[in-house]
Amino acid sequence: MDAFLAGMGILVDPYMLFLVFAGTLLGIIVGALPGISGSTTTALLLPLTITMPPTGALAFLGSIYCAANFGGSITAILINAPGDPSASATAFDGYPMAARGEAGKALGISAISSAIGGIFSVFVLIVAAPLLARAAYNFGPPEYFALAVFGLSMVAAIGGDSPTRNLLSAAFGVLLATVGLDLTTGVERFTFGIYALSDGIEFIPVLIGLFAMAELLEQAAHGNVVKEYIKLSAVKLPSLADFRKCAKAIILSSGIGTFIGTLPALGATTAAMICYNESRRWSKHKLEFGRGAIEGVAGPEAANNAAVGGAMVPTLALGIPGSATTAIILVGLIVQGVRPGPHLFNEQPTLLYVVFASMLAANLLYLVLGLGAAKLFARVTLIPPAYLWPGVFVLSVVGAYAPNQSMFDVGTMLVFGVLGLLFRRFGFSPAPLIMGLVLGRMVEETFKQSLLIFDQNWLLFLSRPIVVLLFALTILGLSAPALAHGWRRLRAR
Repeated sequence: MDAFLAGMGILVDPYMLFLVFAGTLLGIIVGALPGISGSTTTALLLPLTITMPPTGALAFLGSIYCAANFGGSITAILINAPGDPSASATAFDGYPMAARGEAGKALGISAISSAIGGIFSVFVLIVAAPLLARAAYNFGPPEYFALAVFGLSMVAAIGGDSPTRNLLSAAFGVLLATVGLDLTTGVERFTFGIYALSDGIEFIPVLIGLFAMAELLEQAAHGNVVKEYIKLSAVKLPSLADFRKCAKAIILSSGIGTFIGTLPALGATTAAMICYNESRRWSKHKLEFGRGAIEGVAGPEAANNAAVGGAMVPTLALGIPGSATTAIILVGLIVQGVRPGPHLFNEQPTLLYVVFASMLAANLLYLVLGLGAAKLFARVTLIPPAYLWPGVFVLSVVGAYAPNQSMFDVGTMLVFGVLGLLFRRFGFSPAPLIMGLVLGRMVEETFKQSLLIFDQNWLLFLSRPIVVLLFALTILGLSAPALAHGWRRLRAR
């Protein structure tokens, strides 16, 4: 109870409230800028949080994460260009509503649905994360190894359409995690005589390169595309009848979105797409979808914001990122010297309740800001690319250089920026690479520890029931697409 009260105390701490407000406002703005997603922003601002206390850093990054998903709906509705990938489904019906003069109604139901979904997921997070951590508290190195392997197998479903490409990307991330000095043997690996690689590849330059620089290069390649803008004359709250019409979609999507968010590697975009289909399936007005159905805005927005809280469950309780953005937040925890996982609930419970309180406050804040200042936020989309992207480049260079004052890190950021662009061109998602880089070290360290415990007899892995269960789930997850394809062919015959 003391930890709970201390965590909730941020709601009366002026400094923490300022960080939550700044993160929420920044999240809405960057979410509304096509191409600059929440993951890009958290990667850019991660170096800034190094100087903050761990509670402030988490509150700031968590607020950006919550608000960016809502901010993406502003441009999805107004200019048919989702500011965040999670708002892609919102554009299906949001833009047609704006085109027929109902932009205010669409933005209003987006803000309300987002807040309901986000608040619901925070309460689930408060209840589920400690329970999951309590169950995992007695995990040893073998269980953590199996858990990390299971987490890596889940990247098959994150971003992109090809599970094979996602797994290859994750495997490359694991390979990058082996660069540097092996703490067990003292041998340098893959350093090629470069002293700066002795400590391994830094997370922050990789993150900034794969997200911010790659997006900059992508936007530069489409610099002549002209977007059609919709004039916004007024922002009005949806009527009570509109809210009643959307109630089923909001409730259904909040539950499904939270559940999908808790599954490592799926994230808000997947949740929004699934819940758009489910909202249509259970709607009494199926023919309106795709033509400006208000339920088609409410469902995806409730889902993608519910997935935010859900994605924090495995991130905090197990140390496995639930999405690309939580992978960056996980890096922020590690940089701050915080060890995520079951021990966190006993060692630093106040830190966890700070996360809960900041996410709750961020959801309430963007509800107020979204309803009261949507017209103002919409004007952010009018920033000329000629000013926007040079600013992003400067921030990227500063963000990569600042943590270690190293030009080598700037070069690393540029290399991974080009790599990120190539990933996009050839259908690879950068998110699995990030997760492979984060989980790769955990896989290697726990595997070595397990072999020491088992006296080099790897068959003893099968003597641990939890390990066997996780291995079985890993095999099932990897073989599920092939099994589903075979089942469809069998039924077709």
